[in-house]
Amino acid sequence: MATPIPSPGEGAAASAALRPAEGPTAPLSSPITLPVTAPDPFALADRRAVLAASAPWLGALLNVLPGLGAGYLYQRRWRAWWITTLLGAFGFLLGGLPPSLPAEAAVASVQPLGLGALLLLAAITAVEAFLAARRARMR
Repeated sequence: MATPIPSPGEGAAASAALRPAEGPTAPLSSPITLPVTAPDPFALADRRAVLAASAPWLGALLNVLPGLGAGYLYQRRWRAWWITTLLGAFGFLLGGLPPSLPAEAAVASVQPLGLGALLLLAAITAVEAFLAARRARMR
């Protein structure tokens, strides 16, 4: 901000009044104003636009191949990802249960149960991610 130069007839008091105060406690000439409402980054319309912009087939594929809801991360659907992660952890724990049967029978029965739960979870989440992206595109 430029300081106006006083004319030759003005005194030192006039020039000091026109000059802004200096130093860390100098008052601002105009207060800084912030917008009253900032756009909400997680507004419903924005979430639908992100979901509609994602490819339905890729969301489904990412839920099956890497598993545990990677397609939901691609679609930026955090609630669905957390639910899938918790259910996947449950399926993982289900496969690692200590056997209550003799050792040979336990290995044959418990491990496929946990693997089957994870595969079922992957299939269900793949279909759901595909349908959600497709619905968002049709709206």
